[in-house]
Amino acid sequence: MTKQIDLAGSFTLPGTSMTVNRMGYGAMQLAGRDGNKLVWGPPRDVDGAIAVLREAVASGVNHIDTSDFYGPHVTNQIIRKALHPYPDDLVIVTKVSVRRGQDGSWIPAVSREELTAAIQDNLRNLGLDVIDVVNLRSMHGIHEPTEGSLEAPLTVLAELRQKGLIRHIGLSNVTPKQIAAARQIVPIVGVQNQYNLAHRSDDALIANLARDGIAYVPFFPLGGFSPLQSTTLSDVAARLGATPMQVALAWLLHRSPNILVIPGTSSVEHLRENLQASTLQLPAEVVADLETIGGRTSRLETTAER
Repeated sequence: MTKQIDLAGSFTLPGTSMTVNRMGYGAMQLAGRDGNKLVWGPPRDVDGAIAVLREAVASGVNHIDTSDFYGPHVTNQIIRKALHPYPDDLVIVTKVSVRRGQDGSWIPAVSREELTAAIQDNLRNLGLDVIDVVNLRSMHGIHEPTEGSLEAPLTVLAELRQKGLIRHIGLSNVTPKQIAAARQIVPIVGVQNQYNLAHRSDDALIANLARDGIAYVPFFPLGGFSPLQSTTLSDVAARLGATPMQVALAWLLHRSPNILVIPGTSSVEHLRENLQASTLQLPAEVVADLETIGGRTSRLETTAER
C-alpha cells in the first residue's frame, strides 16, 4: 500500500471549501510520445500513465492540473480512466483558450463558441457535471504575459459559472494589471504563471496575491536556467543529497505559503522523487545560496536593458 506523506501542508482556495495539499500534480506530460514538446497524441504507455495518476492520489495528491487541449483530449480521458469516480477531496483544475491544429499547433480559441465547446469537452472527457476550477490562459502573449483585455472571454466563463458548469475561475499567463481587471468581473481563486529560481519577475505579484489569499501556481520549475544557474542548483542539490528538481520544488514551497506546485512526469519513479521534495528541509545558508540564482538573473536583465 502506498504511504501518504505530508505534501507541504495545505491551502484553501479563496471563497471556496476546496482545500488542497500544496504539492500537486500536473498532467501535461501524460500526453504524447516525445515528452512536453508537442503534447500530441497518446502516450507510449497508457497503463504507465494510469499508474502515475493512481500513485499520486494514493500518496495524498488532491490537486491535479490538466487541460483538454493536451493530446487533445488524451490527458483528460486518461485521468477519467484512472481515477473516476473521483475521491471527494480531489480538485481538478483545467484551462481553456487554445485548440490544436492537425499538425499539433497551438491556436488561440477565445470566442464564445470556442470557450463553450472547450468547457463541454472538458466535462465530457473528465466525466464531470461541473469543473472545480477553470483557468483562462491569456493568449495575448504566447510565451510570457502580455497586456491585453481579457474581458470578453472572462465574461463567457463567468456566465458558464452562473449556469453551474464551472465552480471557480483562475488565470494563466497574465500580468498584474490583467489580474486586477479580471477581479472586477469575477472572483479569481488562483494565478498560474512561469516562475522559478531563475525567473522571478512575479515576486511582488506573489506577495500581493498572498495578502488576498489567492493561490499562485508556478509552471516550468526548471525552465530557462543558464549554465551557471544550473551549476549552482546542482551543487546545492549534491550538498543536500537531493536532485536539482527536488531542490527547485522545495524552494518554491519555501518561497510563499500561497504557492502550489504541480510538477509533471510520466514516471512513477520521478513522481515519488518529486513528492519527496515536499519533505526536503532547506537550511538558511542553502536558501541564501539559491537566492543568488535569481540575483544573477536580475543583474543580467538589468545589463541587457542598458
